[in-house]
Amino acid sequence: MPHIVIHLSGEPDAALAREAVATVGELTQRVLGKKPEVIATTVQFIPAALWFIGGRSLAEQQRSAFHLDISITDETNTKAEKARYLAEVHAAFARLRPDLHEVSYVHVIDARAAAYGYGGRTQEYRHQAAGV
Repeated sequence: MPHIVIHLSGEPDAALAREAVATVGELTQRVLGKKPEVIATTVQFIPAALWFIGGRSLAEQQRSAFHLDISITDETNTKAEKARYLAEVHAAFARLRPDLHEVSYVHVIDARAAAYGYGGRTQEYRHQAAGV
């Protein structure tokens, strides 16, 4: 039940957004074991002239970047799975954006089950209702 926010440098590009969502969705399912039907993703584009790394805009550096936040329920993935996810997401974006700046971040947010959910129910509620 992850919620994913992807920030991409550059001008809005529907094809790139769709490809990024598909790629991240596949990795989220395969590496983190999340169900595709509950993966919610938003994509935002930020002009390269307004994205700064080391005090210089990406436009000046002629580079691209991304930032990905993914909220998952705490204690549902191991450190090794999260480390693999970070590595695979970065590699995937490097393939999508050949001019990718190394300082592109992935943030896995471990949210407490009692403080996170969808459809008006917490993940803690779902866990207890499942009798696990």
